Amino acid sequence: MNYIGIDIAKADLDVCVRGSNLRRRFARERELPELISWLETFKPALVVMEATGGFEAVVAAAIAGAGIDMAVVNPRQVRDFAKASGQLAKTDKLDAEVLAHFAEAIRPRVTTLPDEQTSELQALVLRRRQLVEMIVVERNRRGATRSASMKRNIDAHLEWLKSQLDDLDNDISKSVRDSAIWREKDNLLQSVPGVGRVLSATLLTSLPELGKLAHRELAALVGVAPLNRDSGTKRGARRIWGGRHEVRAVLYMAAVACTRWNPTLKALYARLVAAGKPKKVALVACMRKLLVILNSIIRTGRPWRLEPQT
Repeated sequence: MNYIGIDIAKADLDVCVRGSNLRRRFARERELPELISWLETFKPALVVMEATGGFEAVVAAAIAGAGIDMAVVNPRQVRDFAKASGQLAKTDKLDAEVLAHFAEAIRPRVTTLPDEQTSELQALVLRRRQLVEMIVVERNRRGATRSASMKRNIDAHLEWLKSQLDDLDNDISKSVRDSAIWREKDNLLQSVPGVGRVLSATLLTSLPELGKLAHRELAALVGVAPLNRDSGTKRGARRIWGGRHEVRAVLYMAAVACTRWNPTLKALYARLVAAGKPKKVALVACMRKLLVILNSIIRTGRPWRLEPQT
């Protein structure tokens, strides 16, 4: 059973076979076919690599296309595993070795790559998030400057960014509407008061497990399930942590809207605040409740009702 780790950099790929001294370095673009041929000689049980902001995409697609099981994992999990294993030093070769060890010890779930249409929508949603972040940064800069000419310059840039954001929203809507499957799910999701096209598109691309997992599993996956912090007689405050940040961030904004426009979540929020819960705690509870509602709607294929089944 061969477990292989690949450390991915912009230029090179460092590869390590677990339990041996076999290590190789390949040029990420030029020598990718040689990497695949080399991997096929080992018939690996699993190949593991970290998510590296996009550099892993072509490598993962090539490996999966060759019929080799591979997993793209969270770098934080691998780094925590390395520290727990006593590996404090960090180089590309050592990272590949740690990834191979991680593959053998943890055996993460095999990653299923999205189809071309899903990848395109993911890219649109990601670009939208980047534009929103740039708009926030520019607004902060405008508030910090005293120069009138600089304010005019920033205003012009903001107008351009907003026009790009509008175009991107239209592209996202068109992509969803062009797919019969996505269109059906989008209609179901947006039937919930407070849920708009941004949350719907984010869930379609970044949470394919929606409608397939139990409510608790899905809440933990997104990162809206409170985690215990107890030790001995100490009982710490429950906090949310980890999960899929891009989903949780959009879910938060939708929950804020739902506390005003969704009768079920509005009542839940008011009840929790009246009971003395901090407003942020009440809002997280609404996020979790909204996720449960959406999970039920996609699973059953039935649109929003005032009291949907959960």
